Amino acid sequence: MTPEAAVGTLRALHAGRAGGAPLIVPGPWDAASARVFEEAGFPTLATPSAGIAAALGYEDGATPAEEMFAAVARIVRAVSVPVTADLEDGYGLPPKELVERALETGAVGVNLEDSDRSSGLRDPREQADRLAEVRAEAGPLLFVNARVDTYVRGVGDVSDSIERARLYAAAGADCVYPIMAPAAHLPLLRAEIDGPVNALALPDGPSFAELGRLGATRITFGHGLLLRTLKGVARLAGELAAELA
Repeated sequence: MTPEAAVGTLRALHAGRAGGAPLIVPGPWDAASARVFEEAGFPTLATPSAGIAAALGYEDGATPAEEMFAAVARIVRAVSVPVTADLEDGYGLPPKELVERALETGAVGVNLEDSDRSSGLRDPREQADRLAEVRAEAGPLLFVNARVDTYVRGVGDVSDSIERARLYAAAGADCVYPIMAPAAHLPLLRAEIDGPVNALALPDGPSFAELGRLGATRITFGHGLLLRTLKGVARLAGELAAELA
């Protein structure tokens, strides 16, 4: 599949889902997990930066850009479905270089957050301007998922999330991601935002069907699937250790 065809497929997967069944997008942390998700039939994958960080031995947010891009490239090479890459806040790279390096990995989408690690949340208009530059540099070749970090930064007023999401969508984002938004806020977010809305699946949260009914277009997991896998590894390790006793 050419990059143009892959990103076209990705956009088509998001189209027409408002109020219907949401798109479920697993988050692989390495090539092996990516193959497993593809073989299970998922039509697209989205790398989680926290999951890759854990797999590489880093704290969340501490993965060097070079290692993150290399990890994404390995995942993309391992599968034939479209892959989007969580590139955190863009690692301080100018939009032109960020787009070039993302495309070099073979990814057809990026997830960019509006957190500023030195001072909390970026100014929303500055972030919108940055997203517009990314859109201009990428043209149609990248699906841009704009993460809204208000809830993870302790800003619980839904109007703040809506304001940011609207600015980012107007700047050219294909999807907005108010991560950790309470389920009760999803209907209003869906009603007030022009475009797909990404929701985070939580272990004790609503079902996929319920999230879709509330307004989620797309559902991702962050590093949650890796954490669930590690519980299985821990059980296996315990069984092996018991054999040594």
